[in-house]
Amino acid sequence: MKLDELKPAQKTKTRTRVGRGVGSGLGKTSGRGHKGQKARSGGGVRRGFEGGQTPLYRRLPKRGFNNIHAKNYTEVTLTMLNKATTEDVTAESLVKDGIIRKINDGIVVIATGKLDKKVNVKAVKFTKAAQEKIEALGGKAEVI
Repeated sequence: MKLDELKPAQKTKTRTRVGRGVGSGLGKTSGRGHKGQKARSGGGVRRGFEGGQTPLYRRLPKRGFNNIHAKNYTEVTLTMLNKATTEDVTAESLVKDGIIRKINDGIVVIATGKLDKKVNVKAVKFTKAAQEKIEALGGKAEVI
């Protein structure tokens, strides 16, 4: 370290203190202006409040239906199964190999792409075509 390499200590920003006299620039009304709801202690309006006008979230129509019991499956294609390092493929092995990120409520194998090797797959669901292609190469499609 040399003298020309010295720098001053990093300055920290202090909280602005309001209501501490006229000379501070934020004295008397403390930056709140004169009177009104926002000037009062505890005053102000909630998020989305539009001064009594029907707020936007109530003016827009409700759309659709969200099924709370719906299962969210992760789709796995036959092309993805080619990248698997083991012959016995499970949801956990696919995550470990980095082929899928999340298991969610299980995996469903769909017949997109072409399968090149024999694999034994354990999944929640299979499409009929995917099951046939896996078994045609001598593999097993096991529903768990």
